[in-house]
Amino acid sequence: MTAEHPHAARSLRRTDARLNRERLVAAAQEVFTEAGPGASLNEIARRAGVGPGTLYRHFANRQILLTAVLTDRVQALCEQAEKLRTSDSADDALSQWLGAFLAHARANQGMGSALMVNEPDAPDLDCHQLILNAADGLLTRAQQHGTARADLTAGDLVQLITGIGLSTARNEDAEQAHRLLALVLDAAYGAPRRSK
Repeated sequence: MTAEHPHAARSLRRTDARLNRERLVAAAQEVFTEAGPGASLNEIARRAGVGPGTLYRHFANRQILLTAVLTDRVQALCEQAEKLRTSDSADDALSQWLGAFLAHARANQGMGSALMVNEPDAPDLDCHQLILNAADGLLTRAQQHGTARADLTAGDLVQLITGIGLSTARNEDAEQAHRLLALVLDAAYGAPRRSK
């Protein structure tokens, strides 16, 4: 039996560590969505198929794990905005993304304080600015090629949608949130327009 090469062993450990981290973040996404930011970290470790010690090796505390989850969610939202920027209809792209952002705002109520964590291991990303940039790119395109109001800003839209998300997050029936989003879209375009 040959001894394992030290470089191969290190590479395997790094791969295992990366996979464990990915599993932990995915499990945390589920558990935090179900039970909120105070959810059991032991349950997250259990669903990820690792022990609590592995969780704490990757995430020293709850805030760092929350920040990792939110960062992943925000990056996915921004990737969606980037894909939508190439769609045929600039107006539909903005409407669709605002619907996705509303779902994000409703799902992440109570987790926003984690974005302000000042921990050395926390991701160095300004999630609020990333969202503003995504909204601005889609809004600017809709203003240039569509019918969106010229006096509307990305900050206006983000604040309005965040407000709807916060005020309707505890309401399991999403119908009111979608009605309020439709009102925002009507105002943004100056004519009736519905989210998709």
